[in-house]
Amino acid sequence: MARFLALALILAALLTSALAAPSSPSTGLLLVANKGDQTLGLIDPSAGRQIATVAEGGVTGHEVAASPDGKRAFVPIYGNSGVGLPGTDGSTLDVIDLSARKVIHTIDFGHGVRPHCAVFGPKDGLLYVTTELDKSVTIIDPQTLKIVGSVPTGQAESHMLAISLDGRYGYTANVGPGTVSVLDLAGRKTLSVIPVAGHVQRVSVTPDGRWVFTSDAEKPRLAVIDAATYKVDRWIALPGTGYGTASTPDGKWLLVAVPQANGVAVVDLATLQIVKTITVPPAPQEVLIRPDGQVAYVSCSHSNQLAAIQIGSWSVKLIEAGHGADGLAWAK
Repeated sequence: MARFLALALILAALLTSALAAPSSPSTGLLLVANKGDQTLGLIDPSAGRQIATVAEGGVTGHEVAASPDGKRAFVPIYGNSGVGLPGTDGSTLDVIDLSARKVIHTIDFGHGVRPHCAVFGPKDGLLYVTTELDKSVTIIDPQTLKIVGSVPTGQAESHMLAISLDGRYGYTANVGPGTVSVLDLAGRKTLSVIPVAGHVQRVSVTPDGRWVFTSDAEKPRLAVIDAATYKVDRWIALPGTGYGTASTPDGKWLLVAVPQANGVAVVDLATLQIVKTITVPPAPQEVLIRPDGQVAYVSCSHSNQLAAIQIGSWSVKLIEAGHGADGLAWAK
């Protein structure tokens, strides 16, 4: 009986310890588009290092999306210039097997479209890719790797895309026109085009779908768009012109890359006020929040690094990446 009681006490202690222990970090693979190297970088987030690169099939990939099962990456090949600038017009998208670490298929759009931002629909599982020169978002079936449709944006230079968590709405940042297009993804039509500024950059939507954010590329401010009214509700002053944004899954924080300030502004989504600016290496570009909400990864293109920001403590660790680190994705 004494031995049984001792064993029971030990088991109870172990169970209590396990329940009290903090949850372990999400396991997964961090993907980064290394524009200068024309490679996709595979980063072990636990080790904090780039463990492999995959050469792209063209010049050059700016963004990347990971399939929901974490097995493949999709890299649109944009071209050799920036948005709205003279240069080549990309017409393909690389499909990369992350286990084999190689390009296994190339999707051809048939003509130059400057494909740029790829996003998986959270409900339908389809892949949506901005195709700037067609003023559209092209829809790809990731199983058959075939183009199955498109959604018009009604604007030129539809560069970046965000999709609401319910999968109903898409939002494109139309750089040159300075607008945001609101898309009905199921109906495959444009619902509205929202005037914002002279030029805009990047776009994101909060987890509850209430707010859409895009940066004024000419002034140090962030547009807060009311998703219900299709209007700019207010502006958030930034310490420099902004770029990429992302909300934490709990809807508490919005992180804003501010390249001019070499910083990341932290916005309290309850008040829509900046509460902190975190110093990071030069030219922060894209912000990716890890699915567990514990870490934000920020690509810093001029230093060829990623800044890993601990949500809450706001401490920063740096990860070496490739030249011109830009687009990010998380492969579970």
